[in-house]
Amino acid sequence: MAALTTHSHLKLVIEAALFATSEPLSIFDIKRLFDVELPADAIRKAVADLRHDWQDRGIELVELASGWRFRVRPEFMGHVDRLNPEKPPRYSRAVMETLAIIAYRQPVTRGDIEQIRGVSVSTNVMKALETRGWIDVIGYKEVPGRPGLYATTKKFLDDLGLNSLKDLPPLAELGQLVIPEESRIEQIE
Repeated sequence: MAALTTHSHLKLVIEAALFATSEPLSIFDIKRLFDVELPADAIRKAVADLRHDWQDRGIELVELASGWRFRVRPEFMGHVDRLNPEKPPRYSRAVMETLAIIAYRQPVTRGDIEQIRGVSVSTNVMKALETRGWIDVIGYKEVPGRPGLYATTKKFLDDLGLNSLKDLPPLAELGQLVIPEESRIEQIE
């Protein structure tokens, strides 16, 4: 490698780029930072060394579905959240149920979702998930009407801090996270 791309220089450039962007950087993105062609192994080594350099700090370098990005370690999020007290967007139960069905059963059609939920799926629900960038039509089912097949996106995985769908919690655990409507009413009263 040329003097411009020594291992330590490579690490510094990658570190700067990761801090300068809010989106994860892939190997392809990192390669674009340099005028010379860099082997993917050199980039992986630099990223691994950066992860090691940041392991005992309040920030960590994580690999997500779309690449690598720095994030605040989960144990410090409570403190950092005090700086920005805005509430994250809240989604209706219908949106969350639809998203869970797509995530765990993908690819699925809107009809599949309606059959599982037992109610029709509002266009607004699907639009909310598409607007957020969490789902996308990845093809069409070979049946009359050719309905769209929905699947989650890399942005969905990135936003949830996951590297792949295998990192989703087991479906059985999700049932414990959702309080049935009847139980919620009893708790309020």
